[in-house]
Amino acid sequence: MADAPDEDRTPVDPALFRALAADPLAAHLGIELTDVRPGYARATMTVGPQLLNSVGTAHGGATMALLDVVHSAVSNSHGTVAVAQDVHTEFLSAGRPGDQLVAEGVEVHRSSRTAVYRIDATTTDGRRVATALARVFRLGTPWETSA
Repeated sequence: MADAPDEDRTPVDPALFRALAADPLAAHLGIELTDVRPGYARATMTVGPQLLNSVGTAHGGATMALLDVVHSAVSNSHGTVAVAQDVHTEFLSAGRPGDQLVAEGVEVHRSSRTAVYRIDATTTDGRRVATALARVFRLGTPWETSA
């Protein structure tokens, strides 16, 4: 996925990054948040045996969790608390055992109260696994982070 055209390439404040990366479910699933900038976020997850479904491919819930971690990070990347309202996901191909999935999210639209993001998950060799269009409500509350 390409960066958004008007994207700020400056990383978010390190305290905000730490707060966004401190997600217990993400840690449990092996999801690592690797990059957050205003309007952009990226995370990775390796499809291990604990993330497989009954037919031996990446569980849709695990793939959705990866997309959701990126959605949370990108939508909160401006330092204003945002909560999910809707996520529409299309599964394009199955993640396979051993695949490292890379999810990237970009801001499509942002107003003072709502925002829309596109999040794509691919394998490291470029195979598209899932894509999502997601919307948030922005509470107008700044993130409280400790430096």
